[in-house]
Amino acid sequence: MAFAEYTDYDGLGLAHLVRKGEVSPLELLEEAIARSEKNNPRLNAIVYKAYDEARAVAKGKLPDGPFKGVPFLIKDISMAVANWPMTNGSKLLEGYVSPQDAELTKRYRASGMVLYGKTNTPEFGIPGTTEGRFLGSAHNPWNLNHSTGGSSGGAAAAVAAGIVPMAHASDGLGSIRIPAAQCGLFGMKPTQFRNPGGPDDRGRAHGMIVDHVVTRTVRDSAAMLDWTGYPEDDAPYAPAPKARPYMDEIATLPGRLRIGFCTETVQGQPLHPDVQKTFDATVKLCESLGHTMIDVPTLGVRLRRLYKAQGFVSGAVGIVGYEEWAEKMGRPIDESTVEWLTLVGYRGAKETSPKDVAWGLQTIRQIGRQILALYRQFDVLLQPIQISPAPPLGFLDTMKVRAREFNMRQGQIYGLTPLANLTGQPAMSMPMAISPENNLPVSMMFSGRYGDEATLFRLAAQIEQAQPWIDRKPPIWN
Repeated sequence: MAFAEYTDYDGLGLAHLVRKGEVSPLELLEEAIARSEKNNPRLNAIVYKAYDEARAVAKGKLPDGPFKGVPFLIKDISMAVANWPMTNGSKLLEGYVSPQDAELTKRYRASGMVLYGKTNTPEFGIPGTTEGRFLGSAHNPWNLNHSTGGSSGGAAAAVAAGIVPMAHASDGLGSIRIPAAQCGLFGMKPTQFRNPGGPDDRGRAHGMIVDHVVTRTVRDSAAMLDWTGYPEDDAPYAPAPKARPYMDEIATLPGRLRIGFCTETVQGQPLHPDVQKTFDATVKLCESLGHTMIDVPTLGVRLRRLYKAQGFVSGAVGIVGYEEWAEKMGRPIDESTVEWLTLVGYRGAKETSPKDVAWGLQTIRQIGRQILALYRQFDVLLQPIQISPAPPLGFLDTMKVRAREFNMRQGQIYGLTPLANLTGQPAMSMPMAISPENNLPVSMMFSGRYGDEATLFRLAAQIEQAQPWIDRKPPIWN
């Protein structure tokens, strides 16, 4: 029995229907599968299908969590699902099967979600686009010739196209917020350690990499973080405390916030006209909602120095990860197993010294303190996620564009999303407009104080109500 109204609801809405007996989990799953089969050949968003396993789960007794019966997809990077392959987007891991669920996977299952597949990601989540040799390119449902962003590009494409109402995503330097932005979704990057990373979290770059979801609504994101974001047994770091559930926060007005706004970029280039127009409109919208807007011409920190430090630290973590996988899989690290972007990074990192890595850690800590101190002036910081709308596929081709040029091109597209990873702060992507040039979404980033998702969720709910985006549908839909 078909359920044609499937895409009229968000995740919480579908779960509510399941509880009322108006639709079954199996019916929802079959709708998700039908949409996957129809649209995925054009999107390449889903790279592993577990349909039969999911059908068996949907027919059984599901946990009575907030998302009971809702179909769900896991990003194919560093998130173990028992007896499913995990490739991290790389041929180096081809054939690897996870022996057990990660802790976060267990929490997704306990929420009532029905897991039925994995989504596309670039090799090891390195670039800000989902293009790669092993899994192929993900295509943006708003314009198939353009990037979905990275590294959660498959997840964002699947949600934006109405295949699922929400999907797992992860963020190391912007990998939740960039794809959410380029696909017109809401994407919250939680505070460092808010969600569990275990039991094996060696590849999390000492907390820079966090997991959550991309969603069509603010409330789905809030409800999922309420469900998953509590302390993990044996974790060396506990999440920052929160006062009450985020679902309560989104029902509460934010009050009169002090919102700083800044368009500074690393390379100093101006914003694309459509991004600048949207940024200016967002400032005016926030002002109309009663907030005090504070112009911040510059953050006053040495951004290039900070990114150099991050490169040393991430490179060192990468060396260990690549070599562990090479040993586990019995393969070399060379052109036959990894793409040139990974290989160049690996070889370059091998040249760094222990002193470089220590300097990197120290620099991240010190400049991070400078960034956190800025929040004495304001409660929230507004910045563009993108310097321009999503680029055409191929502009950031990880197989053709050389390393130096690749980094320059990324700097022409993306703003300062890495800052929240380096400081541990929460930050969110909000879809604010559609660029008429290529029919592509334009989104803005709001960052909050460390541990303060509450303020961001309150503001997000207020903006969502004032300027709804739920009725914006891409050409690839349903």
